[in-house]
Amino acid sequence: MLMGLIEGTGLDKVYSTATGPLVALTNVSFTINEGEFISLVGPSGCGKSTLLSILGGLEQKTDGDLVLAGQHHDAPRRDIGMMFQTSVLFPWRTIRQNVRLPGEILGLDRKQQAERTDELLDLVGLNGFGDRYPSELSGGMRQRVALARLLAHDPRVLLMDEPFGALDEFTRETMNVELLRIWEKTGKTVVFVTHNIGEAVFLSDRIFVMTPRPGRLEGIVEVDLPRPRTTEVMRDPRYTEHVYDIRRMLGVDH
Repeated sequence: MLMGLIEGTGLDKVYSTATGPLVALTNVSFTINEGEFISLVGPSGCGKSTLLSILGGLEQKTDGDLVLAGQHHDAPRRDIGMMFQTSVLFPWRTIRQNVRLPGEILGLDRKQQAERTDELLDLVGLNGFGDRYPSELSGGMRQRVALARLLAHDPRVLLMDEPFGALDEFTRETMNVELLRIWEKTGKTVVFVTHNIGEAVFLSDRIFVMTPRPGRLEGIVEVDLPRPRTTEVMRDPRYTEHVYDIRRMLGVDH
C-alpha cells in the first residue's frame, strides 16, 4: 500500500519585483507517495524549478501548506538531497573526495564515509575512477559523480532539476537507464524536473503537468508501463499515447 510522504496543499509563490508582484505558482496541491518516481513537466517559466526549491526548503512558499513525513516543512533537511543540471564538482578534489563531501560536512565517521564512497562509486558505474579529477571525466561521468554525491548521506527524497539536460541524447538515454537501475535498487522517492516529455514517461510512475505562469497543476498522468524498464518500452504503444496525451495537455500537439 502506497503511503503519502509529501503533501502540498494550495501552494502559492509570489515574488516581489520592481514592477510589482510576480506570481510563479498558484494553488498547487498534490501528494507524493513513499518510493514514487514523480516528474514535473511544463513550459519554461511555469514554476517547475521553483516548486522543486520549495520542496527542498531552499525557497519559502508564500501561502499554502507543505508536509513531509507528517511534519510541516519549510527549511533544508538532511533527509532531502538535490541534484542540478550541472555537476558542480570541486575541480581540486578527486572524485572520491567530491563524493565524500556531504559526509564531511555532516561530520560522519571517516571509515564509514570511505566504505560508503566506494559502494556508491560502484553503484553508479565509476569503480576505479575514485582518484581521478573532474576534468578527466566526460559530462555523463561527472553527472554520475554528482549522483553518487547526492546519495552519500542516504537522503530519503531525491530532488533532481534537469540533471541530464546538458548531455547529448545518447548519454542522456544511458543516464536515464542508470538512474532507473539505481532508483529500483535504493527505493528512494524521486521528484524529477524535465522539459523532455519522453524522458518523463520513460522514468516516472506519475507525471505532474504544469501550466504556463502562473504555474498550476494542469493534471496528473499515471504511467502504466511495466517495470523494470529498458529502452524497449519506447516501442510500447502506451508510451507513445502518454507522450501525446501530455503534449495535448500542454497545447503543443498541433
